[in-house]
Amino acid sequence: MATIKCRNMTFTNIQAIFFDKNGTLEDSKVYLRSLGQKAARLIDAQIPGTGEPLLMAFGINGDTLDPAGIISVASRRETEIAAAAYIAETGRGWFESLTIARQALDEAEKYLGTTPAPMFVGSLEILKSLSSAKLKLGILSAATTKEVNAFVTQHQLSDYIQVEVGVDDSPSKPDPILFIQACQTLKVEPSATLMVGDAVGDMQMARNANAAGCIGITWINKPDHVQGADVVINQLDEIQVLSA
Repeated sequence: MATIKCRNMTFTNIQAIFFDKNGTLEDSKVYLRSLGQKAARLIDAQIPGTGEPLLMAFGINGDTLDPAGIISVASRRETEIAAAAYIAETGRGWFESLTIARQALDEAEKYLGTTPAPMFVGSLEILKSLSSAKLKLGILSAATTKEVNAFVTQHQLSDYIQVEVGVDDSPSKPDPILFIQACQTLKVEPSATLMVGDAVGDMQMARNANAAGCIGITWINKPDHVQGADVVINQLDEIQVLSA
């Protein structure tokens, strides 16, 4: 067990730390913005007039991406449903709307390719440091399991990450089941774990699972996006191991 310090907060008897992927370990802003823009264009080509409302719903405004917007924090399934709702508003049937939304997102993903976005500077180093302190590490992401696996493989993180959890047909954040199942896989109690994430859903999920603590990371210095965090940091290297 380890003692972890972040700024003025100290967490004791910690055995595992879970990280969100998008916006926490992975600098996915450009990819997600491009994904939303491409999908919105494809849908607008079929149903003129839906493009701009969809971009707003996704959280995209020109070159700006809202870290709390749909495309940033929702699961793939939730994004499909949100897009389908805008399509259905034009009078299309619900199942047709879902099909159009799903196909547009699929095509946008193929267009952009499958190479994961880069990691934030310092992310690899903190994973190595925490792993060397004998902490168990995992990724809990609203991205699909396939995307989480690809991220771990691309950046050669398998030596450090012991559980890779994405959202496919299962509930998404902030449902605590994701956190609880990851704890069961690692054979640790939630009360001996920490969650590190960049969104309110990460904080709520960890609290709902009775985690030892929630660490909010805001690379863009907007702490309101991680309301509910026990402590807010701007760099991952602010996570320090005092003893192990």
